Amino acid sequence: MALAAFLLSGAYMRFVARPASLSEGRHLLFLSRHIYVLASALVHLALATYVAPLSTRGARATQWLGSGLLAASSSLLIAAFAAEPMADRARGPASAFGLYTLFAGVMLHLLASTRRRAVAVRPVDPQA
Repeated sequence: MALAAFLLSGAYMRFVARPASLSEGRHLLFLSRHIYVLASALVHLALATYVAPLSTRGARATQWLGSGLLAASSSLLIAAFAAEPMADRARGPASAFGLYTLFAGVMLHLLASTRRRAVAVRPVDPQA
């Protein structure tokens, strides 16, 4: 979804909005929101490549929560691309919360992954 939105937002900028003909401020709004959508798409691609469900219930729950936040982030950043440049908002709520949820989702996946490594690396006590 996010990758398709990135490609469609690029086509929209090139053929409809033509940001180069806009004021510098509005041009930067379009460009930055377009890059935000790209960031979200790249995070989804990286996770799709490497992430596998973890074995413990807590780690899986953390993964699911992180993935939910990443999905919400994509929706918010796509909405930010559609609405904020038209309203001439330097930082609107959609882009702000979209970036925060993107960060939180990535951090939750990192936390789940770190937990898995801590369990896997834990030394075995020969006395036990």
